[in-house]
Amino acid sequence: MKNKGLWIVLAVVAAVVVWGVSTYNGFVSRGEQVDNAWSQVENQYQRRLDLIPNLVNTVKGYAAHESQTFEAVVAARTKATQVVVDAENLTPEKLAEYNDAQNAVGSALGRLMAIGEAYPELKASNNFMELQAQLEGTENRIAVARKDYNEAVRAYNVKTKRFPSNIIASMFDFGTKAYFESKAGAEEAPVVTF
Repeated sequence: MKNKGLWIVLAVVAAVVVWGVSTYNGFVSRGEQVDNAWSQVENQYQRRLDLIPNLVNTVKGYAAHESQTFEAVVAARTKATQVVVDAENLTPEKLAEYNDAQNAVGSALGRLMAIGEAYPELKASNNFMELQAQLEGTENRIAVARKDYNEAVRAYNVKTKRFPSNIIASMFDFGTKAYFESKAGAEEAPVVTF
C-alpha cells in the first residue's frame, strides 16, 4: 500500500516535470518564431531601402530641379538605416521608433513617386516603371511580413498570459512582445482633392 502511494506521487511529479519542460520548450519555439518573423520584417524594409538609390537616380535624370524631394528621401533612408531594433529587445518604444523611421521613408517615397506623375517622359521610362513595380511589390511584402510578425507575437503573448503556462513564463522571465502597430491616423481615410 505504501509503495502504491509513492508511485502515485512519483507519477504526479513526473507529469509536472514533463509539462514544465514542454511548456518551457514551447516558449522557446514561439520566441524563435517571433524573432524569425521580425527578421522577415527587417528583410523587407531593407529591400525597400536598397531600391531607393536606384529610384532616386532614375528620377533625378528627369527632374533635376526637385532637389528637396531627393534630399528628403535620402535623409529618411539614412535615418531608417540608423534605427536598429534587436529581436530580443522588441519593446513598444523601440518598435514605435523603428516604425516612425520607416513611415518617414514611405512618406518621402510617396513624394518621389508623385514626381513621376508630373513628368510623362519619366513615367514612360522602362527603368522607372520597373523600379516602381519592384517598390509596389516590396510594399506588399512588408505588409505581409508585418502581419506574420503580429500573428507570431499574438501566439507568443497568448501563451505567456494563459494559465497554467503563465507560471512557467513568470518563472523563466518570458515577457510579452510588442506588436507592430500602424501609424497614428491610419484608421482615417485620406482626403483626396482635385
